Amino acid sequence: MNKIRTFATGLVFAMGSGVAMAAPMDYKIDPTHTATVFSWNHFGFSTPSANFSDIQGMIKVDEKNPAQSSVEVVIPVSSVNTNVKALDNEFQEEAWFNAAKFPNITFKSTKVETKDKKHFKITGDLTVKGVTKPVVLNAVLNKKSAHPMSKLETIGFNATTSFQRSAFGIGNYVPNVGDEITVNITTEASVQNKIK
Repeated sequence: MNKIRTFATGLVFAMGSGVAMAAPMDYKIDPTHTATVFSWNHFGFSTPSANFSDIQGMIKVDEKNPAQSSVEVVIPVSSVNTNVKALDNEFQEEAWFNAAKFPNITFKSTKVETKDKKHFKITGDLTVKGVTKPVVLNAVLNKKSAHPMSKLETIGFNATTSFQRSAFGIGNYVPNVGDEITVNITTEASVQNKIK
């Protein structure tokens, strides 16, 4: 749940690339190639997973001052897919995400730490159900290049994180249904001007 404001990957390629950039670059997240998959323990029997889609957001990459790079992501609660329609509907209710009052999950980065040219740590504020808590994303840069179809400068990465759902006011059935949520994120983001 991450959406994915886990998304400061561009910072890594900017630091590792031999191509100089004169100004900060804005990358728009592609919702058709971005997913946030979260999983939990179910009574010790299984580890179900669900997915959020239609994720929107921007990645700002500042090569000259990496600390000024930023990520902002918006995830609509209504997009959740557990493969169980009744559970999808239940998650919208007040006892769970309370989508009528809090329709979106958001992530906004606050700090980026690079480990090497491909691995880095993103700290940010995750807001779920009106509650904001810090989370840390461990991210891996997959690729940075011109996209072969769109011809747009594109970056892609995967990231993981975990947190206690009860910290966000969603503690239903804990401890029988696990409190710890594990999140796996994958995303692509592109500069909106084609490479000439």
